[in-house]
Amino acid sequence: MRIIKRPAPDEYPAYSEMYMKYVPGDGMVLTHLKENLIELKKLIYSLPDEKLYYRYAEGKWTIKEILVHCIDDERIFVYRALCYARNDKTELPGFEQDDYTRYSGANERELDNIFEEYETVRSSTITFFNGLPEEALMRSGCMTGNTNRRTVRAIAYHLAGHELHHLNIIKEKYLE
Repeated sequence: MRIIKRPAPDEYPAYSEMYMKYVPGDGMVLTHLKENLIELKKLIYSLPDEKLYYRYAEGKWTIKEILVHCIDDERIFVYRALCYARNDKTELPGFEQDDYTRYSGANERELDNIFEEYETVRSSTITFFNGLPEEALMRSGCMTGNTNRRTVRAIAYHLAGHELHHLNIIKEKYLE
């Protein structure tokens, strides 16, 4: 897989540092995306079924909801990366993650079905970033009403870090 250099801090909003800090700066972000999913899947399948529905506090998501949230986030951010890579200047909306989760039906889905979707989305994500022209990685854009620009390569790192962020939350809050 291709090397994608770590984005500079001015290539993404400051809040994204909470995700970027999890991703090694070795340029192997696509390999990390592949390996992260393997690690996540191994952990989740090792859990008893009742843990998949556990909420560590009122209003917090279940593990199944976290998984579907990660899928939704990846789809949305890859769409943004596609628009930026193709130099599309269309204004892009944000998304309300709690609403997406509330209406996802995650807890009614079989775990195998969730991971089938997750693996399909991840494979598509890796193929997309692997096939981009080098200059497309440095193109950028921002969402409607937002001045925080993000480069295409910063989105790849966001995806890897966002997933690791949630993996750490699962380990810390759900496996006590």
